[in-house]
Amino acid sequence: MTAITNIYNGLKGDKVVWVIVLLLGVCSLLAVYSSIGSIAYRQRGGNTEYYLIQQLVFLLIGGFLMYRCYKLNYIYYSRFAPILFLITIPLLAYTIFFGNEINEARRWLTIPWLDMSFQTSDFAKITLIIYVARSLAKKQEDIKDFKNAFLPIIIPVVVVCGLIAPADLSTSALLFATCLLMMVIGRVSLKYILLMVLLGALAFFMIYLLGTVFPDFVRVETWNTRITEFMTNADGGWQIQQSKIAIAEGGIFGVGPGNSTQRNFLPYPYADFIYAIICEEYGLVGGVVIILMYLAILFRCITLVTRCPMTFGAILAMGLCLNIVIHAFANIAVSVHLVPVTGLTLPMISMGGTSLVFTCISFGIILSVSRYVEEFNKKQKMAAVTVSNESTH
Repeated sequence: MTAITNIYNGLKGDKVVWVIVLLLGVCSLLAVYSSIGSIAYRQRGGNTEYYLIQQLVFLLIGGFLMYRCYKLNYIYYSRFAPILFLITIPLLAYTIFFGNEINEARRWLTIPWLDMSFQTSDFAKITLIIYVARSLAKKQEDIKDFKNAFLPIIIPVVVVCGLIAPADLSTSALLFATCLLMMVIGRVSLKYILLMVLLGALAFFMIYLLGTVFPDFVRVETWNTRITEFMTNADGGWQIQQSKIAIAEGGIFGVGPGNSTQRNFLPYPYADFIYAIICEEYGLVGGVVIILMYLAILFRCITLVTRCPMTFGAILAMGLCLNIVIHAFANIAVSVHLVPVTGLTLPMISMGGTSLVFTCISFGIILSVSRYVEEFNKKQKMAAVTVSNESTH
């Protein structure tokens, strides 16, 4: 107990965020282990421990990278942003044409020598958020100017989101929304934000038309099916119906850990519909706790923004936080049939590799900003005490 206390006291930055990340990691192991029965029997002869260990390994890798990102001064991310952005564009373009096709979507590249799939959009999300935060911070003096401020921000957003959209429209749309909110925080003029929305809609329309000509590269048919099903079927398709049954069976306190029955009927219960499994096993109480943890992260980041003396740090932390929280609530909204099926995972909880690792990296960067703010405030207080002592003598 003493060792845990020492580790806790030794960590700098927002302690609430540290605790929530740890709790989300524990929830991930419990939920994934409960929901992997079907895939374990299909692919590993019922060896559920294989996927549990795999999830634990990804959590440990993500935790290590989170710690390294937390220790690195967040100012360095601004310096790396242009290089990362230049890597992102060809990487996304290469994925569209030569990526591995899994579940009728080209979102992955295989890492040489490791034989592991890498989802390039996860890398692109963090890169774009860092780049936009850097651009907004550098352009604060002439942020209302169209040529010098708006164009250098909107073009990267439209290009990156446009390259993600053909294979993953939901991720593209949510990343676009995150960047819009970052522009609001960065004091960009409302007329430019509205113009960006129009340009985004125009880009989507062009991608849609392109998909009708090249259906192998743009998932137009999938988009049409999901939207039509959502608009015309009040009960939802098979996936949503099974998700609703899982949530209903959970009641207030749930059927207990490992006792889910809908995990045998839900497609991807360990990823897209893991929230439904949590609600079934832990009930309304468990579902609300998950929501409150994401809301707590949002609240802590809003508090962090108000205390951060540097524009880049404030916008960066808020952008990464919004990306995590928006994705979380989009996943939850699918499970309760508030939006069409998207294929988004629940950040830090769903089974996965790159998604989990890059979410941990996002938390590490947020904690790096938080650590800087904490140290800055301590220096300010010490300076104030020194001045006060000198004035009394």
